[in-house]
Amino acid sequence: MATTGTATGRLGHTTADEDVSQRLLDSAAQLSYDPAVEIDWDAPLSPDHYGLNPEWSTLYGTRLWREMTHEQRITLTRHEVCSIMSTGIWFEMILQQMVLRDQYLKNHATAEFRFALTEIADECRHSIMFARACEKMGAPAYIPNRPVAEAARAFKTLAAGELAYGGILVAEEVLDVMQRDWMRGEDVLPIVRGASRIHVVEESRHMKFARQEIRERLRGAGPVRRHNCALGTAIAAAVILSSMVNKQVYAAAGLNVERAVAEVRANPHRKAMMRTSSAHLIHFLGEAGLLTRPAVRIYQKLHMI
Repeated sequence: MATTGTATGRLGHTTADEDVSQRLLDSAAQLSYDPAVEIDWDAPLSPDHYGLNPEWSTLYGTRLWREMTHEQRITLTRHEVCSIMSTGIWFEMILQQMVLRDQYLKNHATAEFRFALTEIADECRHSIMFARACEKMGAPAYIPNRPVAEAARAFKTLAAGELAYGGILVAEEVLDVMQRDWMRGEDVLPIVRGASRIHVVEESRHMKFARQEIRERLRGAGPVRRHNCALGTAIAAAVILSSMVNKQVYAAAGLNVERAVAEVRANPHRKAMMRTSSAHLIHFLGEAGLLTRPAVRIYQKLHMI
């Protein structure tokens, strides 16, 4: 396949890039799921099952966690996972718009184009799956606050190329590590385990696609462009991660919201888990040359490094 250049400075989509997209298409044809039939949506929820592994709760390890009843812990983790799923729906809608815009008027005879649309179809099913899981658990739609929502509106409108795929990768990589634990959690609700398993399998292809697109777009990129991508990706990470757990989840568990938020912010266990969930992402960003000093400072404030 011939290499093509563009006015944006992209060096071109090579045969090797196309091979990656074709392998991802082949994988999608062999290993994809329909959540509507894979998950038993009619099964009653066990009162003793958590929404996520307790270790992933934002309050785990705090004094407040030790004071909570078992029922409060169950309720909190269910609302926490629903908040994370709601954030997932929000960002998957952003992702779909950015990928569609990126593929606008592209050569539809390529595997890259076909996999991009396959990814969008996957994300539609994931969003429906998350919405259905939240409804089943009786949680409200936890949506970002107005400033974050407007910042995201600007990002999805303006972000292009490597920056768009950088933002996509941040959301996917961090959630992937969490869900790999949730899908194996014997004391986690079956619907969460099932949804996590489906998401992990299908998002592994999406992450590979995003990493490949970032590498491709950054070939031959100068220091200014690389710096801008690094900073923009770090800012996107700050917006996404700060929105994952809505503070109203603490009220849903009957907790004092101000105290809960204060203990979460000071919680060393939560910070350690954030570093764990970010390890693969940070490693890739380093390889791609996207760990500039300003970006690293942001990741440190987020406890990703």
